Amino acid sequence: MKRYLWMPLIGLLAILAGCSGNAAGDAGGIKEYVAELSAGNIAESASIDSESLMVTDDSGEQIYDLPNGEFFVSIAPFITYTHPCSIHSLTGCQGELVNADMDVKITDDEGNVHVDETVTTLDNGFMDFWLPSDKNYTIDISYDGKGGSYEFSTFEGDSTCLTDLQLK
Repeated sequence: MKRYLWMPLIGLLAILAGCSGNAAGDAGGIKEYVAELSAGNIAESASIDSESLMVTDDSGEQIYDLPNGEFFVSIAPFITYTHPCSIHSLTGCQGELVNADMDVKITDDEGNVHVDETVTTLDNGFMDFWLPSDKNYTIDISYDGKGGSYEFSTFEGDSTCLTDLQLK
């Protein structure tokens, strides 16, 4: 009879564990997980395209859907060197300007400003943004007396890794 008393407790623990902020959960959870992947080496490999996040770690490969109506883009402005990229590797891409404070403004083609702030590039030289999907944007960046502009879009199949913005 005593063993049946444990079954409800085990069921309750399973329910609580499922609500603990798993990366596959809500939109906020996936965004936090992407930020953690960008900031450090917590997975063997991770990449993100216009529709999903693919992560390989000790438990194997996991694929997570991105939030509806939102698009992830990672941008690495450069002065001297860059690399070609279209699908961002959160664990492999490396930009030139590491931990650099840049003035960033992102405006859509209707004139709405989505970002207008100083952003510090990550240890990988990139800065990450979540923007509304299905729009055209212009990003303007100023850094150390140099600047540049770049046009990009957030439609299905568009690049999540932008490495073509040279600061002059």
